[in-house]
Amino acid sequence: MASAASVQGGSERPLRLRADDVEDLQIVSALAQDAVLPASEMTWDHKRRRFACLINRFRWEAVQESDQRDLHLERVQAVLAVDDVVAVRRQAPAPEVSQDIVLSLLMLSFQPDGDGMGRVVLTFAGDAAVEVEVEAINVTLQDVTCTYEAPSQRTPEHPE
Repeated sequence: MASAASVQGGSERPLRLRADDVEDLQIVSALAQDAVLPASEMTWDHKRRRFACLINRFRWEAVQESDQRDLHLERVQAVLAVDDVVAVRRQAPAPEVSQDIVLSLLMLSFQPDGDGMGRVVLTFAGDAAVEVEVEAINVTLQDVTCTYEAPSQRTPEHPE
């Protein structure tokens, strides 16, 4: 995984992380949690064996570092990519999901099949999910734009 220094201290620098095991994937999942994206921003490139999403991620690392008196809630566009992809399956409450729908990413997880193979699962609010069958965990998260003020100016919350 890329250096944790990119997540700590002066994190105005763009994130650039790589996960190649379950522990790394948990870190990427925490930093991508509550990202929003139109369904149309998910692509699967068969030839490159890559599934990618352009997400608008909430900058959790900025909230953790900021002085609560001067809290600026930010988002940034990032590419979440999964490589070494064998197949992609969508699970949704309805058979067809409109490309216009905005999805909210809850978590990334890994379901092993054996020999390092398995599924990277992107779980979204509303019981939607994308299962990405992979030969091995090979996930990257890279910020690609400058930060911008989160329109809602609210920290995402999850009722228990």
